[in-house]
Amino acid sequence: MHGSSVRYALVATTLLAATANGQAFHLERLRTEYAVNPIGIDEPLPRLSWVLHSDRRATMQSAYEIRVAKNANDLGRSPVWTSGKVSSDESVNRPYAGPALTPRQRYHWQVRAWSNDGRATEWSTPAFFETGLMGAAQWKAKWITPDLVEDTTKSNPSPLLRTEFVLDGTIASARAYVTALGLYEMQINGRRVGDHIFAPGWTSYDKRLQYQSYDVTDLVKRGPNAVGVTLGDGWYRGRLAWDTKRNTYGTRVALLTQIVVRYTDGREQVIASGDGWKASTGPIQMSDIYNGETYDARLEKTGWTLAGYDDKSWSGVKPIDHSKEIIIAPAGPPIRRIEEITPVKILRTPRGETVFDMGQNMVGWVKLRLSGPAGTTVRLQHAEVLDKAGNFYTDNLRNAKQTDAYTLKGGAEEIYEPHFTFHGFRYVKVDGYPGTPALSAITGVVVHSDMPRTGSFETSDAMLNQLYHNIVWGQKGNFVGVPTDCPQRDERLGWTGDAQVFARTAAFNYDVAGFFTNWLGDAIADQRPIGSVPDVIPDVLTRGQPNATSSSGWGDAGVIIPWTMYLTYGDTRLLARQYPSMRGYVEYQRKVAGDKLLWNSGWHYGDWLAFSTIRADYPGATTDKDLIATAFYAHSTDLLARAARVLGKTDDAREYGDLFERIKDAWNKEYATSSGRLSSNTQTAYALALEFHLLPDDGRADAGERLAANVRQMGHLTTGFLGTPYLTNSLSTTGHLAESYQLLLNKKYPSWLYPITQGATTIWERWDGQKPDSSFQEISMNSFNHYAYGAIGDWMVRVVAGLDIDEAAPAYKHIVIHPQPGGGLTSARAELMTQYGSAVSGWKLEGGQLKLEVRVPPNTRATVRLPGATLAQVTEGGRAVASSTGVTSATQSGDAVLVELGSGDYVFSYPARVASARGAL
Repeated sequence: MHGSSVRYALVATTLLAATANGQAFHLERLRTEYAVNPIGIDEPLPRLSWVLHSDRRATMQSAYEIRVAKNANDLGRSPVWTSGKVSSDESVNRPYAGPALTPRQRYHWQVRAWSNDGRATEWSTPAFFETGLMGAAQWKAKWITPDLVEDTTKSNPSPLLRTEFVLDGTIASARAYVTALGLYEMQINGRRVGDHIFAPGWTSYDKRLQYQSYDVTDLVKRGPNAVGVTLGDGWYRGRLAWDTKRNTYGTRVALLTQIVVRYTDGREQVIASGDGWKASTGPIQMSDIYNGETYDARLEKTGWTLAGYDDKSWSGVKPIDHSKEIIIAPAGPPIRRIEEITPVKILRTPRGETVFDMGQNMVGWVKLRLSGPAGTTVRLQHAEVLDKAGNFYTDNLRNAKQTDAYTLKGGAEEIYEPHFTFHGFRYVKVDGYPGTPALSAITGVVVHSDMPRTGSFETSDAMLNQLYHNIVWGQKGNFVGVPTDCPQRDERLGWTGDAQVFARTAAFNYDVAGFFTNWLGDAIADQRPIGSVPDVIPDVLTRGQPNATSSSGWGDAGVIIPWTMYLTYGDTRLLARQYPSMRGYVEYQRKVAGDKLLWNSGWHYGDWLAFSTIRADYPGATTDKDLIATAFYAHSTDLLARAARVLGKTDDAREYGDLFERIKDAWNKEYATSSGRLSSNTQTAYALALEFHLLPDDGRADAGERLAANVRQMGHLTTGFLGTPYLTNSLSTTGHLAESYQLLLNKKYPSWLYPITQGATTIWERWDGQKPDSSFQEISMNSFNHYAYGAIGDWMVRVVAGLDIDEAAPAYKHIVIHPQPGGGLTSARAELMTQYGSAVSGWKLEGGQLKLEVRVPPNTRATVRLPGATLAQVTEGGRAVASSTGVTSATQSGDAVLVELGSGDYVFSYPARVASARGAL
């Protein structure tokens, strides 16, 4: 879903809540630790957030009061904690400050607020959060592993574990707490527990292992009950990274679970994994993240998760020694089935293959519907593209098979979905299907971390809209528990460089606060004693190598992403948690750079996959790796100094601010001539120099002109992974907006739109993954779903549509609206569901007028810059802008008008200037 459909979806919650509540000033969207009514949190001081709804402009919160109780009926009578009336305009991440929370306890909470104009809300509709086990001491269960003979050099049949139990009273509530070494799916009394997939998720298993909490009250009953758990290899012992490597974290899958039942008479009963459980194997004969799943329906054990099942022939289980101290509650959202896609057509390839075209490069699997004789095996193979001749193409998958095989049991219609694998694909080759498959034989199931969608972007240009669509789908496909580089080949790792360049765009498209909070916990866990940050998180490439080094631009993710999360969500607690790690990384950089302050040693990826050519007179856009490394050393030091200021670490702020200035001096002496030319005369070099503020103020204009001249000379971008995110912004901030639009709208290779001319529905790893003649780049590294170049989305939102953040008031507390029309576009619009509510910047050229739609959520304010405007000609809502309600000031500033305003919906209008020859207003 993209474009205008998302716009309506984003605001639907607010509009429905306002209608249902019926109050002009009220509170809605109550959240605890970024989640709505979470179950199983272990945070001892959870943070509470809410959104104000108001029918008046310029509404600010002047005070709030929170109350918390163990029973919703006690909120007004005997709360366990009340904040009292707090004079504050803060409505995001307000910490609970009451008595210590009890494990396994539900807490209900409400909030009310007062406005700057003297109004007060009613108490909000109650929300709740429920604590989890909150530490190893609450675990009564034992780790168990199936007592089965296995060949750990390959994928084995997925074990089934079961036990039965009797409940002897009236049930008040029941919770299941579950984790595994490997992946798990649980059933109680024949019904699935929860809707999470790939649980417990992928973390740095040696140091952090997540568990899940489920409300299973409706699944248990008085009398006999049964619980069954299926285990899969997953990331724990399945294939991981290249060279067919297996068993990264261990060779035995295992289960740890306890079901806690509370009776109405106050008793508790715990059903825990341990002695007495039984084990066997079933229909899943092989499951692997890369290779797929083999399922034989003839081996299904009907009724094995029901009480009374005959398990006499089953094997037992064995205890396994594994720490409970490392078990944690998830900070991020679970992975779920998110949506389904219907194939658009069935192809018969020149080779005679039957191939379904899903119409969209997606991540997940297909649901197969069929009927036929028992023993018939259908194979589903997945690929991203067809080759030049129109045949099924899998060479770019390297050693990943991406193949599911299903053997029918016979009889009525059968429906199959895999359990412990996922694929990246647009095309599905079907072999062995009984009869001729109809289009309805398969359905695409899209899976990813269940992040709330927050952003939308659309313009008058259909190809730009498709580009944004591709950016979103690239994020969907690669935010599956961790931010992976690609979802299809034998890799799918949490590459840090990819994540840091895309983080700002990611935080617009979706609410990724919890997602990155979780992943950054692994970044801390895997950071090496010397301070270096691994290239991938979780670190599966250099485990056991405490002195392994960092690559610039990749290790810097440990600094850049926490800072980005602070800017977009204002999360000072996360910033404080990450600060020692950030400081450790900068100190690592300082050590390797030495007294000369130049990072010119060690392995670096450099400006990965930058433009290259076979032209004899142009060797390619190669930027010296030490120039890049030292630039990122300076940038991380600068961000660390800023973080120190935010956190009140005055001495650190001074120290690292001074270090930043000294690195800048060293960088300029080494890489810049006296005339301002850089030693690497590339787009990436100038973009990094400008964006990281490495040049003297009086040298910025010259650098910007050199960069723009290079763009005009080449006619296209030449940047790779590290330069691309900064390229268009370094042009537009130095007065070269036309060149930015030239790059954005270019349809020839290399460009963002070229893949779209080739039918792309996601972002590619390479600018020319598929060449104009329909041949492909080298098979060793050619993903067609790789979000890094999608980092352009941030510039599209901030500059084209004009919706931006003020660093001094993060999380859109103060919104900067500064659209910069150009490129022949006649409209652009961005909407973001911030933590304060919906924010909009949308402009349109119509009838000689530029009309700007602005929405500022309650409890925030905005500065609007109207380009090419004259104050006397600007109206808002049909009246002079200065007299408009909510506007606190309107002033002429050069060729623009600056308007300061409070919350509300506004429409500004003024005569539009004709676009200049350079393509910008």
